[in-house]
Amino acid sequence: MVFSRIVKKVALLAGVVLVGVTLAACGSQSSQSGNYKDNLAQSGKLTIGLEGTYPPYSYRQNGKLTGFEVELGKAIAQKLDLKANFVPTKWDGLVAGLGSGKYDIILNNMSQTPDRKKAYLFSTPYIYSKYAMITRSDNKDIKTAKDIKGRNFVASTGSDNGVVIKKFGGNLRPIEQFQTELDQIREGRADGAMNAESAITTYAKDHSLKGLKYHVLTENEQSAAKISALFNKQDGKLRDKVNDALKQLKENGTLKKLSVKYFGTDITTK
Repeated sequence: MVFSRIVKKVALLAGVVLVGVTLAACGSQSSQSGNYKDNLAQSGKLTIGLEGTYPPYSYRQNGKLTGFEVELGKAIAQKLDLKANFVPTKWDGLVAGLGSGKYDIILNNMSQTPDRKKAYLFSTPYIYSKYAMITRSDNKDIKTAKDIKGRNFVASTGSDNGVVIKKFGGNLRPIEQFQTELDQIREGRADGAMNAESAITTYAKDHSLKGLKYHVLTENEQSAAKISALFNKQDGKLRDKVNDALKQLKENGTLKKLSVKYFGTDITTK
């Protein structure tokens, strides 16, 4: 009798485990086959994280949010039959906000790096951004990227600009605002800064570069950054839909048109 009860309990336990495994499998299949709109931060909206203070990518003009990635975000959302919802966030909290589900996607001059690829998904690149090394105009010692070694350079905290500085042996000091970077160079508190070529050329349209000069890194020095949208790992279906949208926007000329509008040239291809 005791043996019989043990057999029944084992059979019952096995049945429970089997049901659990089956349900888990069904749940996994359901998750994998779900619609890309199922896990959006807000129903019917593509919620986009960006800084909103980094022209020409995203900035405010007469109080209204505008810029290359703002218009791009609206165009992508339209292709996905969604409404674009922008959430301006400071750079140092931008990626953390994506991880916490504050928004669905980041559009913020985000370059593909090995570390980011470990934890997040990237879309196909929508622009290729060249790096610019900014120094004082009277500096005769820093001419190419190799001259960065041992020098004090500033760049945005956690940005790929800082990665490039470290790659060439520079001493990195994190700075949050682009204007502060330039001020520190002028005042002699930093030997130079690394940023996107588009950032410095856009700045120069409305501000004086007196006392400063910049050198655009050649392909032999450093390849252009692949700028892409960033997603959480579990949002592969959304990433695929955005890739489809980007392909359409490239084929119909929208990407090139926006690039010329905000950067003065087409930087959507290598």
